[in-house]
Amino acid sequence: MASTGGLVPITRAFLASYYEKYPFDPLPDDVSRLSSQIRSFIQDLIQGFPPTQGESLLIQEADSQPPHKMDENMWKNRENIEEILFLLERPHWPSVLQQSSTAEVAEFATTLGQLKDKFQATLTILESFQSRNSERVFNTVMTYMPQDFRGTLIRQQKERSERNKQAEVDALINSGGSIRDRYSLLWKQQMDRRRQLVQLGSATGVYKTLVKYLVGVPQVLLDFIQQINDDDGPMEEQRQRYGPPLYSLTRMVLFIRLFFSLAWRRFEAFKLNRLQISVLEEAVDVYTTELQRFINFISEVFANSPFFISAEDASMLEMRKNDEYKEITVPAGKSYEVSLTVESINSYIAWDFSLVQGKMSMDIGFSVEYTNNGGEKTLILPYRRYESDQGNFSTCMAGNYKLIWDNSYSAFFKKALRYKVDCIPPVLEESEKGSERNEVEE
Repeated sequence: MASTGGLVPITRAFLASYYEKYPFDPLPDDVSRLSSQIRSFIQDLIQGFPPTQGESLLIQEADSQPPHKMDENMWKNRENIEEILFLLERPHWPSVLQQSSTAEVAEFATTLGQLKDKFQATLTILESFQSRNSERVFNTVMTYMPQDFRGTLIRQQKERSERNKQAEVDALINSGGSIRDRYSLLWKQQMDRRRQLVQLGSATGVYKTLVKYLVGVPQVLLDFIQQINDDDGPMEEQRQRYGPPLYSLTRMVLFIRLFFSLAWRRFEAFKLNRLQISVLEEAVDVYTTELQRFINFISEVFANSPFFISAEDASMLEMRKNDEYKEITVPAGKSYEVSLTVESINSYIAWDFSLVQGKMSMDIGFSVEYTNNGGEKTLILPYRRYESDQGNFSTCMAGNYKLIWDNSYSAFFKKALRYKVDCIPPVLEESEKGSERNEVEE
């Protein structure tokens, strides 16, 4: 059993520092370009052939923002890849495509086979990543558990629980459940696991004593499993930093799935042209390549990230964070303000801020305004959207100055803002200091 003495759970400040060593190269512009093209093809397909209720729900999902949690996005990518693979199986092709034997159809069939192979390879990599990551987390946790009969009992309990969950999935499939039904159940099971961990970490009183001493769960581990997935906890740093590229890929694969689904049902009326097939080929190639690159990257990040750090390291990070910069989350549709009261003219107001987001082009509105004692407002720095900014100005009036970060235009994305604001009083020349001293003496 590894010692947990002197250790505390990882903090968001630690992850912010740790992730600085792992910048993710941005997705190519091809992702947004091809996603837009396919969305345009989708619009063409539904204009002359109104969507069914099921298709309307899928269109609505495609036009909505992806889930915020990264692991939920991973499951969504798996689900959509499986749905595409189902459509790419020959028995599920449009009947006119199955029955025709022209050279053109044969060429298209070869293309579909190549697309299927790419999706299948990507699905295998994604499944392997999720399996390895789950096993790594469990094994890491077990190193801090007693290495006696109690640890064995915990392993047996986990194996029994996973067998029961798999039996639940098998029963759903055998009863005719769809791919969507299966992934809804898989995500529910994932959330059940997380709720159980939070309940364990939140244990109090006698039950907490039993968990800690009878089962042998160290207190630092209870703290870790309780805090790790908080809305503003350590994992939020991961979502802010690495979520945006994954969200883009989640939307892209959903567009590809929706296009296949609509095109298959309308194949006789709307035969795919060469441009559409060419764009589809390129989109599948870019999507599978970029998702595999993201999985390989995030695997390395996860593999090297600890669960616990020393209390001294955590304290140093917090002190550095408090001394230099503050970090807050600006919710979607909201703004954040810092007010400074300036007593002397020629004071300097300075700021330095950035969004915690890696290299993704996410921005936030920023402006500075002045309010005099009568409540009259004057705009000092006009509103503009920035990814980051540094600036300062010398005040020409005493009163209240307000720095405003505006995220009201964002309907879905909250922004992690890292900022520092200073108000520096005017520096007096020696002659002015002497004059002031004389005034005091008089």
